[in-house]
Amino acid sequence: MNKINKQQQNFNELADWVIDRTLKSGANGCKVNLSKTRFVDIIYRERRPDVIKEATTQSLSLEVFVNNRYASQSTPDLRKTTLESFINDVIDNAKIVEEDPFRTLPDPEYYKGQTNENLLLNDPSYGQHTPEERHDIVKKVEDACLKNGGDKVISVEAEEYDQHYEEYVKTSNGFEGSTESTEFWAGAEMTAQDEGDRRPNGYNYMGSRYFGDLPSLNDIGRIAAERTLDLMGGNKIPSETLPVIIESRNVATIGNGFLNALAGANIQQKRSFLADKRGQKVASDVFTVIDDPFIPKAFGSKYYDGDGFPARRRELITKGTINEFLIGWYYSRKLECEPTSSSVSNLIIPPGHRSVDEIIKELGRCILITDFIGGNSNSTTGDFSIGIIGKLYDKGQFVQSVAEMNIADNHLNFWNKLVEAANDPWIYSSARLPSLVFEDVIVAGV
Repeated sequence: MNKINKQQQNFNELADWVIDRTLKSGANGCKVNLSKTRFVDIIYRERRPDVIKEATTQSLSLEVFVNNRYASQSTPDLRKTTLESFINDVIDNAKIVEEDPFRTLPDPEYYKGQTNENLLLNDPSYGQHTPEERHDIVKKVEDACLKNGGDKVISVEAEEYDQHYEEYVKTSNGFEGSTESTEFWAGAEMTAQDEGDRRPNGYNYMGSRYFGDLPSLNDIGRIAAERTLDLMGGNKIPSETLPVIIESRNVATIGNGFLNALAGANIQQKRSFLADKRGQKVASDVFTVIDDPFIPKAFGSKYYDGDGFPARRRELITKGTINEFLIGWYYSRKLECEPTSSSVSNLIIPPGHRSVDEIIKELGRCILITDFIGGNSNSTTGDFSIGIIGKLYDKGQFVQSVAEMNIADNHLNFWNKLVEAANDPWIYSSARLPSLVFEDVIVAGV
């Protein structure tokens, strides 16, 4: 657990005061979440600042439990003189809602075991960065994007965003947790001139917990330009069945449709196609999904979840077999089962040993999916449909860019088509997933 700094000590004292007042005002239990966020956001367009934002915000969120009734409200005003009436309002709101016997604070036994490991979520140098340094980041990203976009560039929007976040959480029945974290992001979005009135738009954003871990600014801008130019000439091909590779940064988009069916709310409300599949094999051997909250500096790493349960590493799916659902305290009581956690941290599918380029050379005719458009996924049936953007290859050679195409399937069928994971996990996200190869996928024109 992070060492409590002066801000969090102040939060601790205020949380104790709020808990005391809330219980004396008639609540059976309560939970206080105090947070403070400072962020800077700078956007350049046509080599000039277009947006400059800097703000510090604070918030107090209070959850109260009154005779099996529940209410939650937030306020940015942390003065005790105004918090007294705020507390009374939350309690009054709880008293008028319908009684729900499952709404309680968790059993304190489930709070035990929070790690003391330093997850390196906070860059201590955060406050040392100057406005000039931030503007320089945006300029370098924009310059690289413009340079690599050449005469095809219509416009470039480059951005730098950074954030410092502090949180302190306490309940009336014994949970206490704190987090301090930082984020640094840089990226660009480019619009290019294609044939006729086509204006393909591509982007690339990368980030890190520590400023010194940001990728090369030149590479960030260059990749944004290259990904935009890759969209040039995008068009449909005749519908066919062929292998597809979903690029690492986009795997989560389609994977979320599967993982949503693991959620306790969907299971309890009979909106999950996986509700009766625990312990069963529902996907290929390549589909192993690990939830790991203890990766240093990772965006999803954490010490505790929303219920106050200590973070733990778990294997949700092993070689296609479902091991565990995502069930928090509330839905565990409704389902009459042991809680796990309703949220995930860093999601991992173990990477393979080959690069995407190596895989493409051996696949023959295939599509590399580089982005998704729109789409929907039905957590009750498992059916999904989504638009794709990508690149068609044949015998390892690029043929054309692909657009206005669609894939539709059922998750229980689709994930059995997974045959390989590449060696390129996308580390600029809490979904640290590699590119995935699927066989016999029907790709259709929209």
